[in-house]
Amino acid sequence: MKTWLLLTALFAASFQVEAAGRLAQVQIVDKASGRALPLHVSNGRHYVAGKPGKEYSIRVQNRLGEDLLAVISVDGVNVVSGDTASYDQGGYILGPRSNFDVKGWRKSLERVAAFYFSRIEDSYAARTGRPDEVGVIGVALFKRKALQPEVEADVLSRKDAPSAPRGAERSAAGAAAEPGLGTGHGRSVASVVRYAEFERATEMPEEIIAIHYDSHENLVARGVIPVARREPQPFPGSFVPDPPRG
Repeated sequence: MKTWLLLTALFAASFQVEAAGRLAQVQIVDKASGRALPLHVSNGRHYVAGKPGKEYSIRVQNRLGEDLLAVISVDGVNVVSGDTASYDQGGYILGPRSNFDVKGWRKSLERVAAFYFSRIEDSYAARTGRPDEVGVIGVALFKRKALQPEVEADVLSRKDAPSAPRGAERSAAGAAAEPGLGTGHGRSVASVVRYAEFERATEMPEEIIAIHYDSHENLVARGVIPVARREPQPFPGSFVPDPPRG
Protein backbone atom coordinates (compact mmCIF):
# COMPACT_ATOMS: atom_id res chain seq x y z
CA MET A 1 0.00 0.00 0.00
CA LYS A 2 2.78 2.47 0.84
CA THR A 3 4.52 1.75 -2.47
CA TRP A 4 1.27 2.28 -4.42
CA LEU A 5 0.62 5.59 -2.68
CA LEU A 6 4.16 6.74 -3.41
CA LEU A 7 3.92 5.82 -7.09
CA THR A 8 0.58 7.58 -7.39
CA ALA A 9 2.00 10.74 -5.86
CA LEU A 10 4.96 10.70 -8.23
CA PHE A 11 2.72 10.12 -11.24
CA ALA A 12 0.46 13.01 -10.27
CA ALA A 13 3.35 15.41 -9.60
CA SER A 14 3.30 16.78 -13.16
CA PHE A 15 0.52 16.56 -15.74
CA GLN A 16 -1.34 18.67 -18.31
CA VAL A 17 -4.80 20.23 -18.19
CA GLU A 18 -6.73 22.33 -20.69
CA ALA A 19 -7.74 25.16 -18.34
CA ALA A 20 -7.44 26.34 -14.75
CA GLY A 21 -10.30 27.34 -12.48
CA ARG A 22 -13.63 26.28 -10.99
CA LEU A 23 -16.04 29.23 -11.25
CA ALA A 24 -14.38 30.31 -14.47
CA GLN A 25 -11.89 28.55 -16.70
CA VAL A 26 -8.73 30.43 -17.62
CA GLN A 27 -6.54 29.65 -20.62
CA ILE A 28 -3.46 31.33 -22.08
CA VAL A 29 -3.98 31.56 -25.84
CA ASP A 30 -1.25 31.91 -28.45
CA LYS A 31 -2.37 34.80 -30.69
CA ALA A 32 -0.69 33.47 -33.86
CA SER A 33 -2.32 30.03 -33.82
CA GLY A 34 -5.44 30.82 -31.77
CA ARG A 35 -4.78 27.72 -29.67
CA ALA A 36 -4.58 27.50 -25.90
CA LEU A 37 -1.09 26.76 -24.61
CA PRO A 38 -0.81 23.54 -22.58
CA LEU A 39 -1.11 24.07 -18.84
CA HIS A 40 1.29 21.99 -16.78
CA VAL A 41 0.35 21.21 -13.17
CA SER A 42 3.20 20.60 -10.74
CA ASN A 43 2.98 20.59 -6.94
CA GLY A 44 -0.47 22.14 -7.11
CA ARG A 45 0.56 25.06 -9.32
CA HIS A 46 -0.30 25.79 -12.95
CA TYR A 47 2.47 26.63 -15.41
CA VAL A 48 2.60 27.59 -19.08
CA ALA A 49 5.64 27.70 -21.37
CA GLY A 50 6.02 30.84 -23.46
CA LYS A 51 8.34 31.91 -26.27
CA PRO A 52 9.98 35.35 -26.33
CA GLY A 53 8.28 37.69 -28.78
CA LYS A 54 5.06 35.65 -29.02
CA GLU A 55 1.81 37.50 -28.33
CA TYR A 56 -0.79 35.92 -26.07
CA SER A 57 -4.19 36.62 -24.57
CA ILE A 58 -5.90 35.53 -21.36
CA ARG A 59 -9.18 33.76 -22.09
CA VAL A 60 -11.70 33.72 -19.22
CA GLN A 61 -14.80 31.53 -19.56
CA ASN A 62 -17.59 32.07 -17.02
CA ARG A 63 -18.95 28.65 -16.07
CA LEU A 64 -21.83 29.97 -13.96
CA GLY A 65 -25.35 31.04 -14.81
CA GLU A 66 -24.71 34.44 -13.21
CA ASP A 67 -22.37 37.40 -13.62
CA LEU A 68 -18.75 37.27 -12.51
CA LEU A 69 -16.21 40.03 -12.03
CA ALA A 70 -12.67 39.03 -13.04
CA VAL A 71 -9.90 41.24 -11.61
CA ILE A 72 -6.85 40.33 -13.66
CA SER A 73 -3.16 40.90 -13.02
CA VAL A 74 -0.03 40.17 -15.04
CA ASP A 75 3.32 40.28 -13.29
CA GLY A 76 1.63 41.83 -10.26
CA VAL A 77 0.13 44.70 -12.29
CA ASN A 78 -3.58 45.30 -12.88
CA VAL A 79 -4.17 44.92 -16.63
CA VAL A 80 -6.86 47.65 -16.70
CA SER A 81 -5.36 50.47 -14.64
CA GLY A 82 -1.63 49.68 -14.60
CA ASP A 83 -1.59 49.97 -10.81
CA THR A 84 0.14 47.44 -8.58
CA ALA A 85 -2.52 44.75 -8.39
CA SER A 86 -4.92 44.23 -5.48
CA TYR A 87 -8.30 42.52 -5.12
CA ASP A 88 -10.35 45.71 -4.70
CA GLN A 89 -9.54 47.13 -8.13
CA GLY A 90 -11.67 47.16 -11.28
CA GLY A 91 -11.80 44.34 -13.80
CA TYR A 92 -13.89 42.68 -16.48
CA ILE A 93 -17.53 41.69 -15.96
CA LEU A 94 -18.52 38.40 -17.59
CA GLY A 95 -22.16 37.61 -18.24
CA PRO A 96 -23.57 34.12 -17.55
CA ARG A 97 -21.73 31.39 -19.53
CA SER A 98 -19.86 34.03 -21.53
CA ASN A 99 -16.17 34.33 -22.30
CA PHE A 100 -13.76 37.14 -23.07
CA ASP A 101 -10.19 37.30 -24.35
CA VAL A 102 -8.07 39.84 -22.48
CA LYS A 103 -5.61 40.77 -25.22
CA GLY A 104 -3.40 43.29 -23.46
CA TRP A 105 -2.88 46.27 -21.19
CA ARG A 106 -6.01 48.45 -21.31
CA LYS A 107 -5.23 51.84 -22.91
CA SER A 108 -8.79 53.05 -23.54
CA LEU A 109 -12.31 51.67 -23.98
CA GLU A 110 -11.36 50.79 -27.56
CA ARG A 111 -7.75 49.59 -27.52
CA VAL A 112 -5.12 47.67 -25.57
CA ALA A 113 -1.33 47.23 -25.80
CA ALA A 114 -0.84 43.57 -26.71
CA PHE A 115 0.60 41.09 -24.22
CA TYR A 116 3.75 39.35 -25.46
CA PHE A 117 6.37 37.21 -23.78
CA SER A 118 9.49 39.29 -23.28
CA ARG A 119 12.76 39.30 -21.45
CA ILE A 120 12.29 40.21 -17.78
CA GLU A 121 14.03 43.56 -18.20
CA ASP A 122 11.72 44.42 -21.12
CA SER A 123 8.52 43.52 -19.27
CA TYR A 124 6.04 46.29 -18.48
CA ALA A 125 6.36 45.56 -14.76
CA ALA A 126 10.15 45.85 -14.78
CA ARG A 127 10.08 48.97 -16.96
CA THR A 128 7.77 50.63 -14.42
CA GLY A 129 9.99 49.65 -11.48
CA ARG A 130 8.07 46.58 -10.25
CA PRO A 131 9.98 43.42 -11.26
CA ASP A 132 9.34 41.34 -8.13
CA GLU A 133 6.22 39.52 -9.34
CA VAL A 134 7.21 38.97 -12.98
CA GLY A 135 6.20 35.53 -14.24
CA VAL A 136 2.65 35.05 -12.97
CA ILE A 137 -0.86 35.76 -14.24
CA GLY A 138 -3.66 36.14 -11.69
CA VAL A 139 -7.46 36.12 -11.96
CA ALA A 140 -9.54 36.99 -8.87
CA LEU A 141 -13.24 36.15 -9.27
CA PHE A 142 -16.19 37.80 -7.51
CA LYS A 143 -19.89 37.00 -7.68
CA ARG A 144 -22.41 39.82 -8.04
CA LYS A 145 -24.47 40.84 -5.05
CA ALA A 146 -28.11 39.78 -5.43
CA LEU A 147 -30.86 41.97 -6.91
CA GLN A 148 -28.78 43.55 -9.65
CA PRO A 149 -29.60 43.23 -13.36
CA GLU A 150 -27.45 40.91 -15.42
CA VAL A 151 -25.19 42.37 -18.12
CA GLU A 152 -23.63 41.23 -21.34
CA ALA A 153 -19.95 40.38 -21.67
CA ASP A 154 -17.08 42.73 -22.55
CA VAL A 155 -17.62 45.35 -19.85
CA LEU A 156 -15.48 46.94 -17.16
CA SER A 157 -16.54 47.50 -13.58
CA ARG A 158 -16.96 51.20 -12.85
CA LYS A 159 -15.90 50.98 -9.20
CA ASP A 160 -12.28 51.76 -10.01
CA ALA A 161 -11.71 53.81 -13.14
CA PRO A 162 -8.19 53.49 -14.61
CA SER A 163 -5.59 55.75 -13.03
CA ALA A 164 -2.03 56.54 -14.05
CA PRO A 165 0.41 53.65 -13.54
CA ARG A 166 2.70 54.01 -10.57
CA GLY A 167 5.88 53.96 -12.60
CA ALA A 168 7.88 55.76 -9.91
CA GLU A 169 7.75 52.77 -7.58
CA ARG A 170 11.08 50.97 -7.33
CA SER A 171 11.91 47.59 -5.87
CA ALA A 172 14.98 47.08 -3.73
CA ALA A 173 15.20 43.49 -4.92
CA GLY A 174 15.91 44.47 -8.53
CA ALA A 175 15.41 42.12 -11.46
CA ALA A 176 14.92 38.40 -11.06
CA ALA A 177 18.07 36.45 -10.22
CA GLU A 178 17.66 33.90 -13.06
CA PRO A 179 16.81 34.63 -16.71
CA GLY A 180 13.15 34.08 -17.47
CA LEU A 181 10.15 35.63 -19.16
CA GLY A 182 8.01 38.68 -18.48
CA THR A 183 5.12 40.32 -20.33
CA GLY A 184 5.83 43.29 -22.55
CA HIS A 185 3.76 46.34 -23.51
CA GLY A 186 3.18 45.59 -27.19
CA ARG A 187 1.46 46.94 -30.28
CA SER A 188 -1.94 48.62 -30.20
CA VAL A 189 -4.80 46.14 -30.64
CA ALA A 190 -8.55 46.74 -30.91
CA SER A 191 -10.56 45.59 -27.89
CA VAL A 192 -13.84 47.41 -27.32
CA VAL A 193 -15.50 47.43 -23.88
CA ARG A 194 -17.85 49.67 -21.89
CA TYR A 195 -18.36 50.53 -18.24
CA ALA A 196 -21.05 48.96 -16.01
CA GLU A 197 -21.81 48.84 -12.29
CA PHE A 198 -20.93 45.75 -10.26
CA GLU A 199 -21.50 45.37 -6.52
CA ARG A 200 -19.54 42.45 -5.10
CA ALA A 201 -21.21 39.87 -2.94
CA THR A 202 -18.04 39.46 -0.85
CA GLU A 203 -15.01 41.57 0.00
CA MET A 204 -12.60 38.73 -0.71
CA PRO A 205 -12.52 36.82 -4.02
CA GLU A 206 -14.66 33.70 -4.38
CA GLU A 207 -11.73 32.12 -6.23
CA ILE A 208 -8.17 33.07 -7.15
CA ILE A 209 -6.55 31.47 -10.19
CA ALA A 210 -2.79 31.78 -10.68
CA ILE A 211 -0.88 30.66 -13.77
CA HIS A 212 2.91 30.90 -13.65
CA TYR A 213 4.90 31.16 -16.85
CA ASP A 214 8.48 30.79 -18.02
CA SER A 215 10.44 29.48 -20.99
CA HIS A 216 10.13 25.81 -21.93
CA GLU A 217 13.80 25.28 -21.10
CA ASN A 218 13.46 26.75 -17.62
CA LEU A 219 10.32 24.74 -16.85
CA VAL A 220 12.11 21.56 -17.94
CA ALA A 221 15.09 22.45 -15.75
CA ARG A 222 12.77 23.02 -12.78
CA GLY A 223 11.09 19.66 -13.31
CA VAL A 224 7.70 21.18 -14.20
CA ILE A 225 7.75 19.74 -17.73
CA PRO A 226 9.01 16.14 -17.76
CA VAL A 227 11.66 15.22 -20.29
CA ALA A 228 10.70 12.39 -22.62
CA ARG A 229 13.61 9.96 -22.45
CA ARG A 230 14.38 7.85 -25.51
CA GLU A 231 14.68 4.16 -24.71
CA PRO A 232 17.31 2.15 -26.65
CA GLN A 233 15.79 -0.08 -29.35
CA PRO A 234 16.90 -3.73 -29.69
CA PHE A 235 16.50 -3.82 -33.52
CA PRO A 236 17.16 -0.32 -34.89
CA GLY A 237 18.66 -1.41 -38.25
CA SER A 238 18.96 -4.27 -40.73
CA PHE A 239 22.43 -5.51 -41.74
CA VAL A 240 25.78 -5.11 -40.02
CA PRO A 241 27.86 -2.21 -41.44
CA ASP A 242 31.64 -2.12 -41.42
CA PRO A 243 33.17 -0.21 -38.51
CA PRO A 244 34.97 3.07 -39.32
CA ARG A 245 38.61 2.65 -40.39
CA GLY A 246 41.41 4.18 -38.50
